[in-house]
Amino acid sequence: MNNLPKRKPTRLKHYNYSANGAYFITICTKNKQKILGQISGTENPAVHLSEYGKIAEKYLRSANKMKHITLDKYVIMPNHIHMILSICANSNDTAPSPASAALPLAISAFKRLVQRAIGKTIFQRSYHDHIIRNKADYQKIWEYIDTNPTKWEQDCFYDAKKGL
Repeated sequence: MNNLPKRKPTRLKHYNYSANGAYFITICTKNKQKILGQISGTENPAVHLSEYGKIAEKYLRSANKMKHITLDKYVIMPNHIHMILSICANSNDTAPSPASAALPLAISAFKRLVQRAIGKTIFQRSYHDHIIRNKADYQKIWEYIDTNPTKWEQDCFYDAKKGL
């Protein structure tokens, strides 16, 4: 008998992830290890990226080179990354488009490139996504990403016991 924990599906059932729109993505490091950088400063806290964080940022910025994908906003925190990715597939495309799985492909490609550059896996297997439904939702998430370093100790990924 298999005693492994049953994973909860992470994708919205019956949702077409190739649909044009914006998505709020969170990718965590394995075991939420604080390996992407650190937060410093009290008045204006800022993220200072580690070598792993700098590599992750390099490949995040290359997301805009992918067909149908735009990286609108991101922040790299010590043990996770938040981003807004937008998918905009051209309705004039006549051939089957890579947008049919644009979001999962983009995240998978990002993780694979970082893993190849670092030489090991640093991210958890899955990621969290939220379909941004309107301008107000988009603005709220944009602001959350913008202010995330200043609210690090209130972040759900912060671990006070470990200082993470």
